[in-house]
Order: sequence, then structure tokens, then C-alpha cells
Amino acid sequence: MSKYSTACFKAYDIRGKVPSELNGEMAYLIGNAFATHLHAKRTAVGFDIRLTSPSLAGDVIRGLNDAGCDAINIGMCGTEEVYHAVFSDPMLDGGVMVTASHNPADYNGMKLVSKGSRPVGAETGLKDIKQRVARGDIYHAESRGSCAEIAKRSGYIAHLLNYISPKNFEGLKIVVNAGHGGAGLIIDELEKALPAQFIKIYNEPDGSFPQGVPNPLLKENQYSTAAAVVRHSADFGVAWDGDFDRCFLFDEEGGFIEGYYVVALLAEAFLSRSENAGEKIIHDPRLIWNTIDVVTARGGEPVVSKTGHAYIKEKMREEDAVYGGEMSAHHYFRDFAYCDSGMIPWLLVADKIGREGGSIRKFVEDYENNYPVSGELNYKVSDTSKLLEHVTRKYKGDSIDTEHLDGLSMQFENWRFNLRASNTEPVVRLNVESRGSKALLTDKKDEITEIINEYN
Repeated sequence: MSKYSTACFKAYDIRGKVPSELNGEMAYLIGNAFATHLHAKRTAVGFDIRLTSPSLAGDVIRGLNDAGCDAINIGMCGTEEVYHAVFSDPMLDGGVMVTASHNPADYNGMKLVSKGSRPVGAETGLKDIKQRVARGDIYHAESRGSCAEIAKRSGYIAHLLNYISPKNFEGLKIVVNAGHGGAGLIIDELEKALPAQFIKIYNEPDGSFPQGVPNPLLKENQYSTAAAVVRHSADFGVAWDGDFDRCFLFDEEGGFIEGYYVVALLAEAFLSRSENAGEKIIHDPRLIWNTIDVVTARGGEPVVSKTGHAYIKEKMREEDAVYGGEMSAHHYFRDFAYCDSGMIPWLLVADKIGREGGSIRKFVEDYENNYPVSGELNYKVSDTSKLLEHVTRKYKGDSIDTEHLDGLSMQFENWRFNLRASNTEPVVRLNVESRGSKALLTDKKDEITEIINEYN
């Protein structure tokens, strides 16, 4: 019999409305269950800029301590700072990041990792933690754990700088938009080490989100970055979500760069280095042709993985891949313990611009022309299963290849689509790509959309 609602537990993490779905009592239970499940003796805890995050982190720490686990409170930070703290310190058994990333202001949540910053998801411990919380199980150790506030940021900053040559930043002008999220804390530190000019907008962390919740995927949130790039004649622009584990790029004209093309751009950056010759690159199955083309042309090996950070990280470890990317702007790096980072990608792009000259627009224009895409389109539907059956019947006669690694993917001579149910929202997501034809792309996108609308 469940004693507590666990509606805030998702497939990969914990997210819910505060206080109805996630509150101090729940945070305490989660911290206690986390330490008990992992038999953790020492755990890092960090929290984002949301107004409820410091209090919830304190409740997590109480739960950890009662289970006999020492907590290392690294304070306000980004998700990847918790990842770095855990994988760089062999004495840490895990980490808890209190964050709701780009969710609405009345939400909060947590991301959990075990030793080595391995993700704790439904199949790797989160289900057990959820069951303990549902029952209200509390473990009281004979010896209560302690809490110490220990700064870890300097080591994280030093790690970031290992990916680039600061001299390549000389003369660059970069617009940086933290959206009042946590990224501003890191930009201020990187600025001390990089000889670039940073044009900062909404740089100060503010959990009241005066500009709206940081989510650069929303069109209305892209204008401020794009306009600043044009106004200041910057080389490019960067915007982050709230916990800055994702970054979004804008070219020198203020144009938004699809995350799909950034995957190829970063794959190229790694494969162009002699020490990475022939390395494996992981990518998700929603859009694939451009990534496969670029990786194979550079002598690398593209490897597809199911969408989602837990699956990508597992596949990267399995294949020992140097880099992995999702079109949703999650980018993963072997040297970052296969974790995702929203700082490493733009640093690599800036380094490439400074080293080779040119611009982001120049780097990606062939990608865009060779493989135009629809962008990810989201639809609410009444019956996902029936929709997928309908679409399969419609196109199976013409399909060259059909696969179900993640939703439904069907490939034809000059176009391809992926249609899948979201893991995090009650919607289906459609992605369409073509071989060089925007007209064909539009035609097929509209055709499938018409079918989807029958299931609204």
C-alpha cells in the first residue's frame, strides 16, 4: 500500500509541482532512500537557482544524513557541476542535483547519479527509490552522517579549459544569455581565463525568472539573444536553459542553429583531431542522415542509440565513444565521464572559429542544404498506438527501411521521418528530413501532420 504519491518520479529523473507533488517531506524521503539504496557513505548535493531549491536541497541532506551518509554541499550550481564533482572525486558514492531545468517556475525536481556519475534511472535504481518513498520507508543509521559545504567550481572550470586553447578566443565577440539561470555563474569565471569579449544578457541568477523560465527552444525566448548578436556584431550567440546542461547556438546573423546540425559540428571537431581518428560517435534516431554523412566522411563510426540521456550514456560506455549528441541539444563527452554538458559544446565551437576562421553559418550551411529538416513538431493525440498503426499502414509499401528503436522510423529514397511518443510529456513528436529538397520536406511534413490531426 502506497503511503505517499510518487507522481514526481519520471523515467529519467524526478520532477513535479511544488508543493503538491514535490515538497520538503518528499525531498527528505528521496534523500534517505537514495543513500539507503546505494549504501552511500558520501554524496554530493547541488541546487539550481529556483527559489525553492535551497530548501529542498537541505531536506535531501537531512535524509542522507539520517541514513548515515555524509553530504558534500557544493551549493548553487549547474547539473554538470554535480556530475563533475562525483566523477572527479573517487570518495563520492553519488550525487543529487535539485533542479527542474526549463520547467515552469512552480516546478522543481532532482537528477540522481551513482558512483562515477552513472545515471540513476528507472532501470538503474530509481524504481527502487520510488518504491521506498511510496511506502514512507525511513532508514535511521546508528551513526548519523555529517554535512560539509565544499566549493568544487575551480576544479570544474579547470576541466572545461582542457578542451580548448584560450589563445583561439582572442578577438572573439560572443553574446551569452543565461536567461537568469545558473550559466552566468560560470561565464563570469570563464571570462577571467578567456581573451574574448562577452556580451552578457540576463546574466545574474534570479529564481523568480523575470524574463520567463529559461528555455531557448521557445521562439519567444530566442529573440533577445538573436537581437543582441546583430546589435553588437558578435561572432555568435549562446543561450542556456536553467541548469545549463543544454546550450543553444545562434550564428553571426542571429539565426538559430538546429541542435541536429550541432551534433555533426561537434563530431567534426573531435574527428578532426589526429588522436580521435576512427572514433565512434553516438547519435539519436530522430534525424540521422546528416550525422552519418559527416561522421563517415571524417573516418569516424556513427552508432545510433535510443533517445534519452540514460540510453545515450550507456551506449557511449558500451562503445567507448568519444562524443555523443542528441538533436535536443544534449551533448555527451567521454572525457566528462560520458555525461552531458552545456558548456563544453560552445567552447569547442568558439575554439574552432578562432582556430580556423569562418563562422558558424559557414560551418553548417552545407548541412542545412544537404539535409533540410522540419524541426521537432509536437502534437497532443488521443491514441498514440492507433496513430502509429495508421502511419505504418500508410507508408509501409514505399518504405525502404522501417525500424522501431525509438518510436517509428521509416526511410524512403529521398526522405525519412521519425514519430515517437515523448518520454516526458503527453505528446507525440515528429521529425522529418529530406535529401536536399525543402519542397519535398514540406510536402511530407504536411502529409503526416494531416494524419496526426485525425487523432487529436
